[in-house]
Amino acid sequence: MNARQKSLKRLTALPLLALTFGALAVTPVAAGSLENMERERAILIDAFLDPGVSPAERGRRINTARNRLIDLERLVLRDDSLVGRNTPTVKRAFDNYDLTFLVHAAIEKDMAISDSWLEQVGLTTQALMAAAKGRR
Repeated sequence: MNARQKSLKRLTALPLLALTFGALAVTPVAAGSLENMERERAILIDAFLDPGVSPAERGRRINTARNRLIDLERLVLRDDSLVGRNTPTVKRAFDNYDLTFLVHAAIEKDMAISDSWLEQVGLTTQALMAAAKGRR
């Protein structure tokens, strides 16, 4: 292959490569209401657990995430597209109501969101007080 053919091959490969990446960049990514709610719930739980945040900043982050999560939980509860979807994600979400719909469950129990979540994952005050320090 001579230099001219190599040059021509490179010139045709670059636009094809650019076109391919351009097409991939504009491909829409669709997240459903349940996925959006789960993402927001993860942000809220991260705000609970982040040790590098001041109490004032933690409260602000939790309040912001809580307000968004209330709306997203309502959207999921009213989402007709989830009816009849028998996927593991949808099943797990509705089987674990208190963990999935964290804000609504905390309001129903008249508890703080963090306390409700900690209780659901098995970290109650009694469990923490009964825990012994040691090596495994």
